[in-house]
Amino acid sequence: MPVPEGIVPGVQTGENLMKLLKYAQENGFAYPAVNCISSSSVNACLEAAKVAGSPIILQVSQGGAAMYAGKSLNNKDQSASIKGAIAFAMHARLMAEQYGVVAIVHSDHCAAKLRPWFDGMLDADEKYFAAHGEPLFSSHMLDLSEEPIAENIETSAEYLKRMAPMNCLLEIELGITGGEEDGVDNTGVDNASLYSQPEDIMLAYETFTPISPYFTIAASFGNVHGVYKPGNVSLSPEILGAAQKYVAEKIGAPEGSKPVFFVFHGGSGSDKAKIDEALGHGVIKMNIDTDTQWAYWNGLKEYEAANHDYLQGQIGNPDGADKPNKKKYDPRAWIRACEGSMVARLQECYTDLKSLGKQ
Repeated sequence: MPVPEGIVPGVQTGENLMKLLKYAQENGFAYPAVNCISSSSVNACLEAAKVAGSPIILQVSQGGAAMYAGKSLNNKDQSASIKGAIAFAMHARLMAEQYGVVAIVHSDHCAAKLRPWFDGMLDADEKYFAAHGEPLFSSHMLDLSEEPIAENIETSAEYLKRMAPMNCLLEIELGITGGEEDGVDNTGVDNASLYSQPEDIMLAYETFTPISPYFTIAASFGNVHGVYKPGNVSLSPEILGAAQKYVAEKIGAPEGSKPVFFVFHGGSGSDKAKIDEALGHGVIKMNIDTDTQWAYWNGLKEYEAANHDYLQGQIGNPDGADKPNKKKYDPRAWIRACEGSMVARLQECYTDLKSLGKQ
């Protein structure tokens, strides 16, 4: 199943980005959106997309961006996170074409306290747009879910006005995703806040639509970041279906239409049946971080176990007391093992999201 006409390998923005979202929703699948913290994880994601024969969403968080820049850097005023995010986007742009992969470049959760980071990335988008006619990033997420709904939507709308001239897409969160990620801790949040209301989704839709069609909504239906024992997380994807029906009725859209592009946060460890149900309600993107973190680490764990006796010193191993071990402890060897494990895990994600072979 080929991607829509006019889309070629590389990072997609503007009209082509919207084509990809509609392509996913109309065909009942979603793109995996993977958090990256280094060029190695970006490359692993691109390799995974090439193997799967499908587009991918590469995303970076504020903490991931700081890691990309180098944790030793002073991050005053989010300077390191801004530069790290720019480096991530530039690397993704260069290598997506090299891998022959259709990609979307996105920034993940930006809470109110991190808005200087968001502003810095938009500065970079505007500079890139002036030179190339498109933003550096395909999209950004502004997560003001801890603020009152009206304030969340009002502030988000102001940012969308700034992004609209570039056709840069804004993702917002309504309701709260539980658990903890990147310094935002919602582990003790009231359970009722984990479920979005149709009226709130409608308010966002009717506020944003006159400004720009370039927006998606991460609605909460019991989502929790991280992986937990079965039964500890209660997902209710039917909330998304009810919201689609509510919005469609309000705007006079045909019955069964899906006017909202929904995003599924907290995808790691989710029940396969719940993922499938969410896809049927218009989810076009699912965030994956915890599972791919584990996969990357597990690649190293298995590499160490298989080569343990060759990793105890620079010289000396089962083949001889004077035999060198450089080929085993060379970072190119064990980082490659990490990447391979992440590539394999992402094939499972593509399968769950019904997005294999979509390029």
